[in-house]
Amino acid sequence: MPDLTLRPFAWPDVPEITAIYRHYVETSVSTFDLVPPGETLMAEKFGHLVELGHPLVVGERGGRVLGYAYASQYRPRPAYRFTCEDSVYCAPEARGQGIGTALLGRVIELSGAFGFKQMLAVITGESEASIRLHETLGFHRVGTYERIGYKFDRWLDIVHMQKAL
Repeated sequence: MPDLTLRPFAWPDVPEITAIYRHYVETSVSTFDLVPPGETLMAEKFGHLVELGHPLVVGERGGRVLGYAYASQYRPRPAYRFTCEDSVYCAPEARGQGIGTALLGRVIELSGAFGFKQMLAVITGESEASIRLHETLGFHRVGTYERIGYKFDRWLDIVHMQKAL
């Protein structure tokens, strides 16, 4: 992918990352957030990931953030310490260019190096592009929770996918 740089998160990325996430909160069912978080909340979230040393990667072209991806511990209980959940978001104009694949591929590599053994993806059933992305990178479906989220006046399923690292 020409000119795409994958690099670690940096604090000046917060405004662009917040704007990317805001788009998905306001226009899609990719996230079950109903109110877009502001920059302060996003900085706190990402600060926590940085503090823990969890993988957090930004995709950039020409000095502009086009997407980001990270892995965080699946649940806070100690028994889950070797299992992570991924998240990947691309700027709307950057979708379909392979940026999400590059970002998630890098997060998978870093997650294994960090010591995670399993990676989970929790994906809205309607997010077919995200399901395909994860399948392309070796995830398999492990189940579906039906009608557990309610957004934009409809009930939504969640697909769980898993990959051994």
